[in-house]
Amino acid sequence: MNISASREHHMTQLSPTAAVYGVVLNDSASLQALGDLDAAPYKGTPRAPVLYIKPAGTRVAHGAGIRLPQGATEAEVGATVGLVLGRDATRLSEAEALAAVSGIVLAADLSLPHSSYYRPAIREKCFDGALPLGEIQPLGDLSRVELGVEIDGRLADGWSLASLLRDPARLLADVTSFMTLRAGDVLLVGVRYNAPHAAAGSRVRVAATGLPALEFEIAKEQA
Repeated sequence: MNISASREHHMTQLSPTAAVYGVVLNDSASLQALGDLDAAPYKGTPRAPVLYIKPAGTRVAHGAGIRLPQGATEAEVGATVGLVLGRDATRLSEAEALAAVSGIVLAADLSLPHSSYYRPAIREKCFDGALPLGEIQPLGDLSRVELGVEIDGRLADGWSLASLLRDPARLLADVTSFMTLRAGDVLLVGVRYNAPHAAAGSRVRVAATGLPALEFEIAKEQA
């Protein structure tokens, strides 16, 4: 996939009170890579979306320089798309779910490498700068969106939203069956397990079909 196109960016204008939620294990490749989920400690595949939160302090704009937490030398770069809610949403049906979405945003969901989802990965997913965001764009046909990650000019990963186990409409319906999403909140549709790693000093570029590319740098380690 060619992800060489570039456009000017500005910070996504999310409300300071907006919540950003992510979801893991929403594609078959990730489930297979994690291994036997029927064994301990998981004792079964997820029956509902597995969510986590990205606090306001994780959000940065296109072009940001991101300093990793002390002792960390690299970060996983999870290319994904966020659904921006245009109104409060609760108990949506799958048929009506996308009508509650006002736009989409390209995101790089950064994590410190970790192998287990059994306990909440707070330190790994919530460090400062762990969520570079692009500009909010109009909602289009998400089934055709393909994502790519370049690290230091080389294509490191690519995947398609067509591979999601819960497509965006189904995901919204399932999440709002047990919690309300407020106007302005963002729901990231999923990231791949064992996403590519960017080391300190790397320049990263995330792109998706029909969306402006998102670029940032992992700052070099301090001496």
